[in-house]
Amino acid sequence: MAESGQRAPLRIGILGAARIAPLALVNPAKANAEVEVAAVAARDVSRARDFAAKHGLARVHDNYDTLIADPNLDAIYIPLPNGLHGRWTRAALAAGKHVLCEKPFTANAIEAREIAELAAKSDRVVMEAFHYRYHPLALRVEQIVASGELGKLRRVETSMCFPLPKFSDIRYNFSLAGGALMDAGCYAVHMARTFGGAAPEVVSAQAKPRDSQVDRAMVAELRFAGGHTGRVRCSMWSSDLLNISAHLIGDDGELRVLNPVVPQYFHRMTVRSANGKRVERFSRRASYAYQLDAFAAAVLRGEPVKTTPEDAVENMIVIDAIYRAAGLPVRQPSGASPS
Repeated sequence: MAESGQRAPLRIGILGAARIAPLALVNPAKANAEVEVAAVAARDVSRARDFAAKHGLARVHDNYDTLIADPNLDAIYIPLPNGLHGRWTRAALAAGKHVLCEKPFTANAIEAREIAELAAKSDRVVMEAFHYRYHPLALRVEQIVASGELGKLRRVETSMCFPLPKFSDIRYNFSLAGGALMDAGCYAVHMARTFGGAAPEVVSAQAKPRDSQVDRAMVAELRFAGGHTGRVRCSMWSSDLLNISAHLIGDDGELRVLNPVVPQYFHRMTVRSANGKRVERFSRRASYAYQLDAFAAAVLRGEPVKTTPEDAVENMIVIDAIYRAAGLPVRQPSGASPS
C-alpha cells in the first residue's frame, strides 16, 4: 500500500539508461499527468547525461546509490540486467522508495521470496513490469475463460520467440542471469499461469543451448492441478524466429491470440465456440501506458496491482523448475555490476 498523503506527480528515477526505458516509462509518462520521470543514473555518467538531454529529464546522478538516496524521488524504475534486479530492489526498499522492476523479477525463486518478504514488511508498492497483464486484451482473455464459453479448459500453449543473433548481448550472459527462458520465456510462463488459472507443475523441458549454462531456446510441458496441460515455448535464436502467441483449448471451444504481449503493434484474437467464430480487436494504446497507470494508481491511491511480488515468486518457481528439468543450472544473482 502507498503511504498516506502521497501526492501526484509521482516522481520516478531510472536506474540505468537502458534501451527499454523510453518505451516502458519515459514515453508513457509524457501522457500521464500523475507521473514525472525526474532523474536517471548510469554507470557511465556521460551516457546518463545524453539520455537525460534526449528525453528531457531534469537530474542526472553519478551512480545508482545517489539516485536511490535522492529525497526528491518517490519511486525507482529498474531496467537493469536480470541478475541485478534483486540487489537494487532491496536498496530501493531500504531507501523507502516504491519500485517498478523489469521482468524477470529476480534471478531465481529464492531471491524472489526474499524480496517479496521485504516488500510485505514495507508500505511500499513493488510491481513487476509484465506490462501485457494490464492491457484490455489480456483482461478479456481471462474474462472469456472465466465465463465458461470455452468449456472446461484442456490445454494452454504460449510462445514468446524472437530473433537475437548477437550472442555477445547481455541476455546470453549467465553471470547476469541471462538465457532465453529468463528474457523471453518469462512472458510465456507468465501467460501460461495467467490464462491457465494456476501455477503448473513442470513435466519435462528441453533446451537448445547456447553453451553449457545458457539456453537460446526452450520448450516445456506443463500440467495444472485442474487436469489441463500446457506448453511454453521461447526462443532468442532458433528456427522458430518469431512466434508471440497464446492458444487455449477447452471442451467447447478454443481461443487464439496473436501477439498478446505488445498488442499495440498488431494483434488478432479469434474465438471459436458454440456461439460461432468471431474476431475481437482492442485498443492500440500501449500496454506500457496501462502498466504505468496501474503503478501510479497503486502508489497514489493504494489500488491493487496484478503483478505483485507474490505473483513473481510463483513465476520464478516455474522458471527454476524448467531449468532443472532441462538439465541447466538455475540462474544466480550477479555479484557486481557488469563491466
